[in-house]
Amino acid sequence: MEDTPLVVAVTGAAGQIGYQLVPLIASGSVFPGKKIDLRLLEIKEEFLTGSIMEIDDCAYESLTNVTGTADPLVAFKDADVAIFVGGMPRKEGMERKDLLDANISIFKKQGEALEAVAKRTVKSLVVANPANTNCLALWKATTMPRENFTALTRLDHNRALTQIAQAEGATNVSDVIIWGNHSKTQFPDVRFVKADGKPVSEDKTDFYRGDFINTVQTRGAAVIKARGMSSAMSAAKAVGDHMRDWFAGAEGYQSMAVIPPVGTYGIDTDLCFSFPIKCKGNFEYEVVEGLELDDFAKEKFAATLEELKEEKTTGEIA
Repeated sequence: MEDTPLVVAVTGAAGQIGYQLVPLIASGSVFPGKKIDLRLLEIKEEFLTGSIMEIDDCAYESLTNVTGTADPLVAFKDADVAIFVGGMPRKEGMERKDLLDANISIFKKQGEALEAVAKRTVKSLVVANPANTNCLALWKATTMPRENFTALTRLDHNRALTQIAQAEGATNVSDVIIWGNHSKTQFPDVRFVKADGKPVSEDKTDFYRGDFINTVQTRGAAVIKARGMSSAMSAAKAVGDHMRDWFAGAEGYQSMAVIPPVGTYGIDTDLCFSFPIKCKGNFEYEVVEGLELDDFAKEKFAATLEELKEEKTTGEIA
């Protein structure tokens, strides 16, 4: 392993997702070949006591240090990576604008802390919902490059892969695309998929334009209904997949919500939007350009784009 540790900050680290995610990072599976200096942020430091005890008891060979804190200036100090899991959950009686306002305020403050003490090269992933718009607010609170900021749509991507594999009876599925927002308007696109090296079945077109899209869009709600709590294990796995591929590189298309230059796929304003991505390694990626959208895809693309524009306006993000 390389001697210089990677400083990795995780917010909301004592929550459901954080509890599942921290072992993946500490074990070395997310950032292969790197030692890890782990910073855990919570609203109260005592929330982390039990988790840190368990981390100590795991005796991770790749972990050089673990710090628990309620101070973002401590958590983000010299950070190489920041994973934003913590946020305000939607509560009973809360309107959508209230949720947006609360979370955008949180992410503006965290962006200011990131700007103050993190490395200029810090790579950020926003998990807390509304993830895309929180990510935009985070970036806008800094002077850092837009390429350093991402939001999680890998969970949707992974969900889509499994649905396709089951429908096709395939063991190897790649190149699904999640376009747009991590919400019910997202567009899971199978037009470029390879299922055991072949396109998806033409006789399943109605399924891929109907039940498949609905299943991927509403999977989070279905998990909550089934287990009484939101996705945690699968969300943590998706965070690990996202960060590992961004760090180490990967074959094929991955889905990541990023903030591209205005004009990418005709988008006329700054937005955090999920695209097909090629992960090149060393925290470099490129948006796959030039993929054509048919009429069905254009309709779905337009709907998720409009929602993200509305979120940006509602959240008063300049």
